[in-house]
Amino acid sequence: MAVTEPAPAAPPVAYEGILRRQSMRESAARTYARSLPIVPVRARGLTIEGADGRRYLDCLSGAGTLALGHNHPVVLEAIKKVLDSGAPLHVLDLATPVKDAFTTELFATLPREFADNARIQFCGPAGTDAVEAAFKLVRAATGRSGLLAFTGAYHGMTSGALAASGGAEDVRVTRLPFPQDYRCPFGIGGDRGAQISARWTESVLDDPKSGTPAPAGMIIEPVQGEGGVNPAPDGWMRRMREITASRSIPLIADEVQTGVGRTGAFWAVEHSGVVPDVMVLSKAIGGSLPLAVIVYRSELDTWQPGAHAGTFRGNQLAMAAGTATLAHVRENGLAERAGILGARMLASLRALTADHPCIGDVRGRGLMIGVELVDPESPPVGGGNEAPPDPVLAVAVQQECLRRGLIVELGGRHSTVVRLLPPLTLTDEQATAVVDRLADALAAAERSPHRRTATGSIR
Repeated sequence: MAVTEPAPAAPPVAYEGILRRQSMRESAARTYARSLPIVPVRARGLTIEGADGRRYLDCLSGAGTLALGHNHPVVLEAIKKVLDSGAPLHVLDLATPVKDAFTTELFATLPREFADNARIQFCGPAGTDAVEAAFKLVRAATGRSGLLAFTGAYHGMTSGALAASGGAEDVRVTRLPFPQDYRCPFGIGGDRGAQISARWTESVLDDPKSGTPAPAGMIIEPVQGEGGVNPAPDGWMRRMREITASRSIPLIADEVQTGVGRTGAFWAVEHSGVVPDVMVLSKAIGGSLPLAVIVYRSELDTWQPGAHAGTFRGNQLAMAAGTATLAHVRENGLAERAGILGARMLASLRALTADHPCIGDVRGRGLMIGVELVDPESPPVGGGNEAPPDPVLAVAVQQECLRRGLIVELGGRHSTVVRLLPPLTLTDEQATAVVDRLADALAAAERSPHRRTATGSIR
C-alpha cells in the first residue's frame, strides 16, 4: 500500500459539529478524543481518512487491537460469512461452530506445552474483565487472596484490575519493582538491576515480616505498555517463573496488548520460553471486535458453574474475525515480520538521538515501540543520570505528529513516552514514513518558542 500524504484540510463542515456535540454530550472521562480531535469516516490498513478530508497514518491501531490494520479483507470476509449464513449473533456461552473454530485456531497458536493441558474461559468483551476472571480463578484454586503485581503495570479499569495497576491509590496488592534499563528503580539497570529485582521478590515472599499476604497469583506484562513500553528482560521473566513455581504461586501473563505477533513472537512469553499458568488475552484476538478470554492450566479449573459469567461472552462476529486474524498472522509469518521491521524502526529512531538530545530513550520489542522525551537542560532526577521527563514536549510532539498526518499515543509514568503500535501489515515504505513524520514533528516541537520545560522554565 502506498503511503499517502495528508490531503489539504477541507473547509469547516459537519465534522466540527460532531466534535462539538461530543464534547457537550460525552463524559469528562473521555481520553483519546481530547488529544486526537478527528472524526474518522473511512479506514483501510494503516490509513484513516477523517471527515475533514485529511488522511492519517494510524500508529495507535485501537491501542494495539488492530493486528491487521483497519478493515483487512480477511476480517471483513469472515464477518460477512457469518452474517450471510443466518447464524445467531448472540448465544451466551453455548457451543457453536464459530466458537469451536476460534478455540481450535487459538490453541494452535499457543505454546504447545501450555495448550496441551489448558482450559479456556470466555469473558466479558473487555480485557479488564479477563483480568478480573484470572484473579478470581487463582483465588478459587489456591484458597489465597493476595496478589503480586509490578510497578508501572496497567491491567484495566475495573476495580480489581486497577488495584493491580501502577497508578493504584488504595493499594491491596503487593507491588514489586519492575526492572528497567532506563530509570532503573535501583539506579543500576541491566542484568544487575534485574537480578536485584528478582532478589527483592524472593525476600518479600520469604520474609515472614514483610507484611505480604499469601499470594494467590503473580501478574506480569511481558512488555509494559501503558507503563512506558518497558520490555521485561528474558532472564528475569524466567526467574519469576522459577520463583512462583517453587512456591506454588500461579503466574498470570497479561498478553492483552503484547499478543498475536505484536512483539515479534506470537505470544510475548515465547521470547523467554516461560510457560505461565494463566494467559489473559484480548484486543487483537477479536480481529478488531470486542473479545476477551483467559486460557489456563486445567489443574486450576476448580471454580463452580457461573463463578464468572457475562451476557456478551458469545460474540460470534468477534470470534469469526479473531479466527481469521489469528490464522492470517500465523500463516503469513507476521510475528517474525514484526520482529524484523520493529528492530529496523528502533535503529532508525535511536539514530535520531544524535540530533535530538530530548530523546532520553528508545525501547520496545517488535512493533511495540516507545520514545521517551526528556528535558536535557535540567539536572538529573531520582539519583540516576537520566534527565527529567518533559510532558509538555511530549504533548507538543503528539500534536505536531497529528498535523503531519501521524496518529500516536502517549504513555509512561509522566505521559512522556511517544508510543508506536502500527499494524503488523506495515510495509517498509510505511515504516519509513512513520519515522520520518515523527522526526519532523520532533524537530518542530523543539523549535516552538513558547514551549515550557517540565520544570516550568521557558527556553
